Amino acid sequence: MQYDTESIISDWLKVIQDTIRQLDQDHLSEDDDETSDKEDRDRKRSSSRSSSGGAVDSEQRRVRTKLRRFLQRRPTLQSVKERGYIRDNVFGCHLDTLCHRENSAVPRFLDKCVRVVDRRGLEVDGIYRVSGNLAVIQKLRHKADHEEHLDLDDGQWEEIHVITGALKLFLRELPEPLFPFSFFDKFIAAIQVPDYSQRVSYMKDLVRSLPLPNHNTMELLFKHLRRVMEHQDSNRMSVQSLAIVFGPTLLRPQTESANMTVHMVFQSQIVELLLNEFRNIFSQTQEEMSQGPSRTL
Repeated sequence: MQYDTESIISDWLKVIQDTIRQLDQDHLSEDDDETSDKEDRDRKRSSSRSSSGGAVDSEQRRVRTKLRRFLQRRPTLQSVKERGYIRDNVFGCHLDTLCHRENSAVPRFLDKCVRVVDRRGLEVDGIYRVSGNLAVIQKLRHKADHEEHLDLDDGQWEEIHVITGALKLFLRELPEPLFPFSFFDKFIAAIQVPDYSQRVSYMKDLVRSLPLPNHNTMELLFKHLRRVMEHQDSNRMSVQSLAIVFGPTLLRPQTESANMTVHMVFQSQIVELLLNEFRNIFSQTQEEMSQGPSRTL
């Protein structure tokens, strides 16, 4: 049994301890009533059984009543959330659910991470390739899940690879990847189209047909990765390097298959094409967005 609120944990512990203490006292009092005389002991034991049976029943009823009252006083999950004691997780939450809950176009945590990396990480060698301290990344994850106003400029998050590591972890833990499962085969088919201009056109239509939270988040992320590419002389993160890092994270099948190795190549190629053709693929107007895709694969 576990709970996040200390006062409720203390209440549980007190009720359990009181119950154990009372039952121990009843057991000791029964032992003290025994005498050395066998006949007297048997007689008293027989008498004690009937009386202790009633006492045990009475004690059990008292414990049940006490526990029932305690549980009835327990606040509902919704009321605890409304008071701000607990929050729904950010990591591991479906993208559309998270954006709806935050009333935002893209996840706030991802947006914060992108802003920090843009400000102080674009020229760092191996940005997104070098791993950050896993313990600190997990600490940041916990903070993101439990604190509404997370300050990534706090000194404990000074190491930029912690921020990039948390960003990648957030994307990996999406229950459904940024490229939804239902689009996986379509993107794999599109990247294999022989004619390059037609390949780009198919990719643009697929991106345009994505659910809005996925589309907006993808645009934010790829626009950021383009800025990372612009500083590759300093950070040594070329388009190929970024594609290798993000391909398997952003695009994966719902169930693994024997084609996993082949898929990994295509995953990187898809990310690479979207980065190279970012302006073309994400240049559609709001009117085009409302009309939906003009062709299907």
